Amino acid sequence: MENGELFRVEHDTMGEVRVPADHLWGAQTQRSFQNFAIGTETMPEGIIRAFALLKKAAALANRDSGKLDEARCGLITAACDQILAGRWPGEFPLKVWQTGSGTQSNMNVNEVIAHLCARLDPSLPVHPNDHVNMSQSSNDTFPTALHVAAALAIREQVLPALGRLRDTLGRLEAENWEVVKIGRTHLQDAVPIRFGQEISGWRAMAEECAGMLAGALPPLEALALGGTAVGTGLNCPPGFDQAAAGYIAQLTGCPFRPAENKFHALTSRDAAVFAHGALKALAGDLMKIANDVRWLASGPRCGLGEITIPENEPGSSIMPGKVNPTQCEAVTMAAVQVMGNDAAVGFAASQGNFELNVFLPVIAYNFLQSARLLADAMDSFNRNCLEGLKADRRRMAEYLERSLMLVTCLTPRVGYERAAEAAKLAHREGLTLREAVLRLELLSPEEYDQVVVPEKMV
Repeated sequence: MENGELFRVEHDTMGEVRVPADHLWGAQTQRSFQNFAIGTETMPEGIIRAFALLKKAAALANRDSGKLDEARCGLITAACDQILAGRWPGEFPLKVWQTGSGTQSNMNVNEVIAHLCARLDPSLPVHPNDHVNMSQSSNDTFPTALHVAAALAIREQVLPALGRLRDTLGRLEAENWEVVKIGRTHLQDAVPIRFGQEISGWRAMAEECAGMLAGALPPLEALALGGTAVGTGLNCPPGFDQAAAGYIAQLTGCPFRPAENKFHALTSRDAAVFAHGALKALAGDLMKIANDVRWLASGPRCGLGEITIPENEPGSSIMPGKVNPTQCEAVTMAAVQVMGNDAAVGFAASQGNFELNVFLPVIAYNFLQSARLLADAMDSFNRNCLEGLKADRRRMAEYLERSLMLVTCLTPRVGYERAAEAAKLAHREGLTLREAVLRLELLSPEEYDQVVVPEKMV
């Protein structure tokens, strides 16, 4: 006992270590916990879940090969099921900033599973290395956990949220299809556009990003498990990789498969870079949509004010009545974080030497944070902003009537230079475009009314 806390003595190949008696981890976890007191970022929950899945799959594959007895396999799978059920969240305390292979987190999971097995059946020893880590190495389990966690995050978090966002944009597109407004390029007036067409661009962004993310899944579904230390599969029975990947696929419902080249699977993180690139593309499109929304909603009296969005909370501590586009701001901040994460993932993937990348934990942390942020931000933006978006049709009609860029449709009749002359005259003297055209005698009133019809220009 020390400072009122009870300890038990655990040992590893380096000797004895005192471990808090009320925790399930062992000596190697404790060493990492003490030696890497860096930051507050702990290994993501998605990685722990993926480790529990692969440890269960490995136990089943080892049983099938005859290496692991049925009793120990049953204990290991039961312990993994407890972790997957979320029963032991406090047993995985290790920081992201540890060994670059993630060895200590692999051992953290091994030790917790072994201690859970001892609780389930104290009479049957289960060793964290010899049994839980059988036919495995940290060098192939962490890349496997990374791929499993990343693929599941895309499938279970990002794509469903993106689908909900797309559905809302599709509804808004249909509801506003007949609304004609002025388009804008370079933040300047342009030719008319349907508001539904403008929204269709947003909707297509969501669909394109969903396709990119779906295309990024197959490389992530190739698993390094079975490569062991350097890709040769030392200490791994024949067929283990196929069997283990098959069990992971069965447990998740996703088409995971063994990587064809284990040397590539251990040393390269190109699949994570590629997939995170799709997340960055989504972040870029969300940034654009959110910025469009807050520009169009700017005001309420001195901005564009072409749309209204829900007023969710007071916007100022000093200006009474002010309401800000806070959901747009949250989305754009999340997008900025994802873009920063992408740089970290790319740099980390370019590092490591020879048979192993040793930046695995930071890749995992940034990837899973990006997936979570984008999914949460999309759901919040959709629920608290887009679902309540309304077009101010009166304001849109006013801008459309005042726009000088309607002159574009006159170019085939009067030529580019005379059309520009009319636009400049109208702007200089505060005339309507119709008044300027008539003053320059470019068209008769009847001709103007026949040619300049915004609804025909979209």
